[in-house]
Amino acid sequence: MSTSSLSAGFIPLIDAAPLVIAHELGFAEEEGLALTLHKSPSWSTLRDRLVLGQIDAAHMLSTLPVAMALGLGGIPTRLDALSVMSVNGNVIGVSNALADRLRGSGFTPDFRDAAATGRALTNLGGTLRVGVPFPFSMHSELLYYWLGALGGTSQKLDVRTVPPQLMAEAIAKDEIDAFCVGEPWGSITVENGGGELILPGAAIWQFAPEKVLAVRHDWATDHDDLAGRLMRATWKAGRWLSRPDKHSTAAEILAWPDYLGLPAEILERAFSGNMVNAPHGPTKHVTRMVEFFEGAATFPWKSQAAWMAQQMAARFDIDPDNATRAAANVFRTDLYRRHLGALGADMPGASEKLEGALPAQTPAASDNGILILGPDCFFDGQIFDPSAPK
Repeated sequence: MSTSSLSAGFIPLIDAAPLVIAHELGFAEEEGLALTLHKSPSWSTLRDRLVLGQIDAAHMLSTLPVAMALGLGGIPTRLDALSVMSVNGNVIGVSNALADRLRGSGFTPDFRDAAATGRALTNLGGTLRVGVPFPFSMHSELLYYWLGALGGTSQKLDVRTVPPQLMAEAIAKDEIDAFCVGEPWGSITVENGGGELILPGAAIWQFAPEKVLAVRHDWATDHDDLAGRLMRATWKAGRWLSRPDKHSTAAEILAWPDYLGLPAEILERAFSGNMVNAPHGPTKHVTRMVEFFEGAATFPWKSQAAWMAQQMAARFDIDPDNATRAAANVFRTDLYRRHLGALGADMPGASEKLEGALPAQTPAASDNGILILGPDCFFDGQIFDPSAPK
């Protein structure tokens, strides 16, 4: 196999690990790729670099290809999600002042109960200034879904865009009251004493697709072989990351200055799920705090794309049927099946499913036999059927 050069962009987050590990541990090299990684300061910068062809691929917000397919964001370029790079990984945090107000109201977050925590926040009244890394992100979708299901409205939310690595600074400077951000930047807020974590994103949706491996649609068409090689390299890296005995090594690699440049012991919290939610607070374990592989985590379910599309369609007054069709096109299950089947990747028998219907590990039909899917419930018990009338 000849060696081909390929460039990929990332944001300094725990869930960039599949690209980083693919590069550093030789999985890209196994696929004949000379992979060059480029760190970006913000999601808008990373998006623009990908759209303009300055990079070939990117560690990308799962919702961004969907949003662009819906005509949101102002850039008419189609991006395709080749695979899911990570599931979950977000945390919701509040300033020290807001944490004190919550305790003053008689509520102490237990880091598990999304309904009780959300009600306590909305009962405080007033406007909540919330930082999210990008308007079209799972952070935003989880936030709107969570508080909307509890009677909160967007009029009570002042949602502000803050790059992940600036979130701790923003809350310390009282520019925001709360945030939803990917790790490790919630934990950095705790370490700096600027706030507390009140909920993991997984408490809102147990299996939320967080980041995808994204490329331009025309690039995927013109470079099918390279796309397949990159998909295989990141899939192998995700499988490696799924092993608990590799978490310390992964944290040490991501701690290097070229990647996150932060203490490995803080980065390891998300990998292990052992989170510290307040300065000097106890460790609280979060099951599947971030998932890179198990339970078909890397499969780009069209039903997940449909859920995102319908959430945005409702918020931006877009026809939901058109939105669902557009979203399905950019989650490339066809390429996933073709390029990863030979590796023995979990191949669900269907490309969409009921979202939120699994309260426990459940066997599912698979091209390779039996696939075990993990819990995927929404906190309010809702079940999303992508084929139901809109």
